[in-house]
Amino acid sequence: MTIQKYENNVPRITGLLILEVRKSNPNGDPERESSPRQRPDGKGEISPVSVKRKLRDLVSEKEGVVWTTVKEDLKIEDESQFQILETRHRDRPGIQAMLKENNSQPFKDAFWDGRLFGNTFLEEGGSDTIRAGVAHFGVGVSLAPIDIEFSTWTSKSGVEADKDRGMAPMAFRVVKHGLYAVPFFVNPNLAHKTGCTKQDVDLMLHLVKHIDTGTRSVVRSMVEVVHAHTLTHKSRAGSVSDFTFIAAFTPKRLERPSELLADYGALPTWEKIKDQPIRPDNKVTFAGCGEYHDYAS
Repeated sequence: MTIQKYENNVPRITGLLILEVRKSNPNGDPERESSPRQRPDGKGEISPVSVKRKLRDLVSEKEGVVWTTVKEDLKIEDESQFQILETRHRDRPGIQAMLKENNSQPFKDAFWDGRLFGNTFLEEGGSDTIRAGVAHFGVGVSLAPIDIEFSTWTSKSGVEADKDRGMAPMAFRVVKHGLYAVPFFVNPNLAHKTGCTKQDVDLMLHLVKHIDTGTRSVVRSMVEVVHAHTLTHKSRAGSVSDFTFIAAFTPKRLERPSELLADYGALPTWEKIKDQPIRPDNKVTFAGCGEYHDYAS
């Protein structure tokens, strides 16, 4: 059975993740010794690569609780169709062999992230150039400037041979508190080229609330998806502007660093905005544009 036997009915989706960060580093900057990413205006930043990496890690950990739970919920039977292309030590000769067989179908059947996010490997198998996939994450930006806290860590056992203890100056670099908005989009236009299916998209949507709770580490111990707002458009070509939907669900911005989630007041909800017209001169409401779901609930 190949992945193409699933109904290829990828919808158009606009989404917005709202992440709360407490004493954690949501995305380190390698150019600043892994300090939390920060823009010149003082606001924090999360790269799209970071979000997709966490999703890939959740799928690749086939013995993990998150994968086994979501796999059961979505009734995924064949795990071989949910391999991860972007991995260390990947078998490039084996991948090239898959590209040469049956119009690259074995390649498309195998790699979930290749079907969903796009890839450049398919260029090697034929004339098609598939750099962009179906799902895209935008740059996440905090809704207020962030304060970064630096701490020195010590260890009882030293790293150097002549030391009986160790010290790592300013090794702990975290955001004291922050609320980040991360936009994402599903556009079905290239699904027929990458082999992406609705089941691939459903898997991503069921995983987004676990991107940090399911991949926690020492410096990322308190990061949580508060909301994962999604609108499945009535039309696969789009029923409302992505910008309009994102603006409606973006919490208020602050001029100073926040200390608590409550600093942002009541966060936007579907109940509050669903009956609003999408434009002042338009009678069409958000509810009339598609189906809403919060995948963090």
